[in-house]
Amino acid sequence: MHKMKGWSLVASGVVLAVAAIGFFVEGFFYCRHALLLAAMLGAIGMGAFSATKGYQYTMWIVVAVVAGMTFPDRILHVGEFDMRNKWLILVVVQLVMFGMGIQMRLRDFTRIGASGKGVAIGLVTQFTIMPLIGFLLTRGFGFEPEIAAGVILIGCCSSGLASNVMAYIAKANLVLSVTVTALTTLAAPLMTPLMMKVYAGTMVEVSVLSMAMEIIKIMIVPIGAGLLHDYLKTAPRSMYRTIGMTSVFIVLLLLINIGYLWPFFISGFTSTGVAIIEGLLFLLGAIPVGFGYHVLTRKWPFLDKKMPYFSMFGIVYFTAVTTAAGQQYLMQIGFLLFLAAVIHNAAGYFFGYWFSRLFGLNAYSARAMALEVGLQNGGMASGLAGSMGKLGTLGLAAAVFSPWMNISGSILANYWRRKQERIALQTKQSDKEIKSDYKRIELKEDNG
Repeated sequence: MHKMKGWSLVASGVVLAVAAIGFFVEGFFYCRHALLLAAMLGAIGMGAFSATKGYQYTMWIVVAVVAGMTFPDRILHVGEFDMRNKWLILVVVQLVMFGMGIQMRLRDFTRIGASGKGVAIGLVTQFTIMPLIGFLLTRGFGFEPEIAAGVILIGCCSSGLASNVMAYIAKANLVLSVTVTALTTLAAPLMTPLMMKVYAGTMVEVSVLSMAMEIIKIMIVPIGAGLLHDYLKTAPRSMYRTIGMTSVFIVLLLLINIGYLWPFFISGFTSTGVAIIEGLLFLLGAIPVGFGYHVLTRKWPFLDKKMPYFSMFGIVYFTAVTTAAGQQYLMQIGFLLFLAAVIHNAAGYFFGYWFSRLFGLNAYSARAMALEVGLQNGGMASGLAGSMGKLGTLGLAAAVFSPWMNISGSILANYWRRKQERIALQTKQSDKEIKSDYKRIELKEDNG
């Protein structure tokens, strides 16, 4: 199997060379096909070596970008169906966030007391520094309003599970990383719309309430369903039965509302009122979804392990469709958007790390904070752009920023991991002893 993957990497180089030659040969029809095939073979070949295996998923995102750039019409339309359909986007982004939700635990939201200072630094830096940097970048690069608003949107989003994975690889403070991810996710329905209103309100129409309801639908609801699944694993039998009966009642209620009462709501309420009712119905829907999924996992336990793959597929889908929708813009400003991504990402790492050190966190915790602040939730940004019907403009930054964040995060995390391993080798200490030393230094600094 590994040999086949290795040959795929070799074949990728050959096909890429053919594509490059074909680019300069007039009338070579298959240049685009060769380029896409080279990217796909490269993604398969990445799995052949331990040094590159960690970048395989990122390479599939690159494949999605190449597909969107080379065959935009085929990506955007399957027969008569438009792949930018609002409900399809909503379902896919909820699937992505549900995959994130089942990786979280209820205890992740209860660790504020153990890492209060770090959590405060994470929340403040995430929702102040990053939106401001995004805004300053748009001024410097002079992007069109909706493209600029997309750059700011990335900065206004919470962190995602990628930061937790990178913190684990980096041997950083994983407890702090997971806690900050959980709490920035909870704060997102309030903070993301407010920051967008402040920094991008003159670029695109931003309704704080409507955006908050969209964030509840695309993030809080699926993550809440995932957390309910976690709770049911150890819930008392009486509570399990109660939630099961409640789920049946909610399903019947939703069917009645959608089938018979929805026309009344649409005609009897303002658009704001409809948005609030819609958000509440989605919140109710999280209960039967979480319960139903838990029942399925009792029959098929492997579902929890497979669900992250569905989330990965969802992100690849978003990347391909967004790239295809914004292909013309990317042909003009793709390099500038990539440069903005590099600067924005690097600034997140820099301020996340050094603000943490400035306010007394040790290097072990500061590394986690750097990854938390530097890695935003691209799926959330794509989902919001899709819900606003601006996937090809507002969502374009997410399609460019997300692959780079995966690459840079992996590089930085592996660098810190190797650094800690060198320290352990030189001092003949275990990772646990090194972390204990960090904590003792931090306590000493706190006590003056």
